[in-house]
Amino acid sequence: MKAARIVAAGLAALTIALAGSGARAQSMVFTSWGGTTQDAQKKAWAEPFTAASGIAVKQDGPTDYGKLKAMVESGNVDWDVVDVEGDFAVAAAKAGLLEPLDFSVIKKDDLDPRFVSDHFVGSFYYSFVLGYNKSAFGGKEPSRWADLFDTKAFPGKRTFYKWSAPGVLEIALLADGVAPDKLYPLDLDRAFKKLDTIKSDIVWWGGGAQSQQLLASGEAPIGMFWNGRIFAIQADNPDVGLSWDQNLTAADVLVVPKGAKNKDAAMKFLAEASSAKAQADMAKETNYAPTNLKSKDLLDPGIASFLPDQFKATQINLDMGYWAEHRDEIGKRWYDWQAK
Repeated sequence: MKAARIVAAGLAALTIALAGSGARAQSMVFTSWGGTTQDAQKKAWAEPFTAASGIAVKQDGPTDYGKLKAMVESGNVDWDVVDVEGDFAVAAAKAGLLEPLDFSVIKKDDLDPRFVSDHFVGSFYYSFVLGYNKSAFGGKEPSRWADLFDTKAFPGKRTFYKWSAPGVLEIALLADGVAPDKLYPLDLDRAFKKLDTIKSDIVWWGGGAQSQQLLASGEAPIGMFWNGRIFAIQADNPDVGLSWDQNLTAADVLVVPKGAKNKDAAMKFLAEASSAKAQADMAKETNYAPTNLKSKDLLDPGIASFLPDQFKATQINLDMGYWAEHRDEIGKRWYDWQAK
């Protein structure tokens, strides 16, 4: 009887342990920016990953840096993989907010070295472009960032990215005549002075889905957008146009917050999301360029020809290292300016 009780107790403990382990292994949480981009990530990455691994991927969002930081500092991390901007990832890694990645699981050699580090892998490669409603300006079409600041030729509200991040300040400086190779270090006084000229006409967007809504509804008929968001609108609304002139390039990246509850599943998910096929499938859905170097071989030439890396003639790379170093300084001034 004693032996039977010991065996029974052991089996019960094993069952509890396996149940707990199974619960951790059977699901994870992926957080991104919402809208058509996250829909594409779900289709290209999450659904094939679940089919292959049996691990369910719960969707959350939009990405919120303050929330991520608070989760890590409290020790109660609900997110396992998060899509973030490159400059945030560099700064967050230095601050100890991210888990180091397991490159025995993730195939690092296949990835564009510009978009991989010990703490992140590229999510997708995008450009900020000038987007507009063709019908809003009497047949006249804007073509350069200076047009975004010309409220006489192109009247109405204009929309910009709300958060302190690479993009808006560079656009203001380019519109004011700064040469692309002279952008950094950023002349903040000059950039804010230029933004002051249209501040009352700005409608801010905090995520890609909101930017699409502003343009599609006509609330803001001109503005800065991620190229993939314009591509998604154009599928249903050919009246929406874009200009690639001086397109500003960078990559979103995927990170694992420090203390993530499902770290092993997160690493497997990252291996899938950064694979050649998954990155090619994402490019097909969004018109964002893949960060896996082998993905282009899997893409139809017709699709590949409209990806950001095909518009390099006037392309400008956003400096993530500069932004990571000056993020707090710029952020304080940015939000103080917005609040005035």
